[in-house]
Formats: sequence, C-alpha cells, structure tokens
Amino acid sequence: MLILGIETASVQVGCAIGGHEGVIASFHAARRRRHVEALVPAIEFTCRQAGVTLDELGAVAVDIGPGLFSGLRVGVTTAKTLAQALRLPMVGVSSLDLLAFPVRHSSRLIVPAVDARRGEVYYAFYRHVPGGVQCLSGYHMGKPADLMSELQARGEDVLLVGDGAHRYGEEFSDLGPAEIAGPPNVYPSAAALVALAHAKALREEFVAPSKLRPLYLRKTDAEINWESTAGWGRQPKSGLGEEFGRQAS
Repeated sequence: MLILGIETASVQVGCAIGGHEGVIASFHAARRRRHVEALVPAIEFTCRQAGVTLDELGAVAVDIGPGLFSGLRVGVTTAKTLAQALRLPMVGVSSLDLLAFPVRHSSRLIVPAVDARRGEVYYAFYRHVPGGVQCLSGYHMGKPADLMSELQARGEDVLLVGDGAHRYGEEFSDLGPAEIAGPPNVYPSAAALVALAHAKALREEFVAPSKLRPLYLRKTDAEINWESTAGWGRQPKSGLGEEFGRQAS
C-alpha cells in the first residue's frame, strides 16, 4: 500500500510517499507559512519523484498537530479533500509523535517541544521501547518554565527535540543532563509520518475523512474573541460572581 503523507503543522511544508519498502520520495520546504501556495505543488512534485499517480495511493496520512492553526487547517483540509475524492482511508498522527519517532533509539527521556507562540510550548514525554517509541503522557501545553520544572522533578537524562526546544534553549540550559537535538529534528518529518502511518495501516487503524479533526490544545483567536464578546453585559448571579471564560486544556 502506498501512503501519501502531508505535514503542515509547522512553518515547514512536507510531503512524502512510501509503503512497505519505506519512503520512496519526499519534499520539505519552509515557505514562511505560505502553506496554501506551497502544498499542492509539493504533492505534485513528490508524486513525480516517486513515479506514481494519485490513483495508485492506498491511504492519505496527515499531521493533525498540535501546531500552527493556519498550517494545520491547510494540511488537514487538503488531506481530507484528497481522501474523499479518491475514496481513500486516512491516518492521523500527532506532530509530537512525529518528532519523537526519528530519535526513538535514544536511551534518554525523549521530550518533543513544539513552539506554541505566546511564550508557550506543546510537549509530551516518550521513551524507547522495542520496535519504536512509547508516549508516557498526554499532550500538554504550558510555559517553558513549567516544562522545566517537570523535567527537574523527574531527574532523568533528557533529549529535547522540536522548534520549541530551540527557541527556548536558554531556559533549558540549566536542566543538567539534557541535550537539544540538532537541525534535522527541529520540525516534524513527512517521512516519519509515512513510516508511522504505514504501521497504523497494517493494523487497520484508519479514520474516515469525516471523522478526522486537527488536534488543537489551545482555542483559536476567533473562539477567544467570540467568548469575550458573548460575555459582555452578563451579570453575576447571587452576588457570587461568574466565570466568563474557560482555560484551554
């Protein structure tokens, strides 16, 4: 089965095609968030390099985040449109899983940290297991100082990956036995997406296009603005006060 992988959760646009023989073609480029203009030509280029047509695909995989809102929307929408048009099943993989996978052989605690803007990062904890890597936690969002405190409490050797680790590298420099992985591990990889999606496809862990959703750990600006506007003019009940917003998980 040939799988097309689409990765747009970061400033980078990535595509890859592969199957049981591994990745046969891939493309990655940073276009300063111009995902709309770059993605379709990237898919066409990758297909030409692989020597396949869209009709030969068996599934479509996509990075579901967390990551940039605009990039995620472009990638997920494009992937769903292709899957629906070609009547193909889909596989969704988290950007944090994609960052952990290439360094899965490390004996350290693997911590992907994606830049969430606004002084925060998306992160999770992973450890090497036979045949791959296992997520030890859920997906979280917090300030680098919060992540630093968690890692200090664990007291383990740490391998940090992702653009969030690089952006806030100075804050993690006092962590002690910790390393920040180099440039190849700054952004999620479409090649890693195809590899993980192929394993899921073998287990038939597919998602219908209509059911696939981006993984947002923070509300969009539109949602925040709507809740703020909707809260105007509301009065406290029984003099106890009322909470107008909910904190994003």
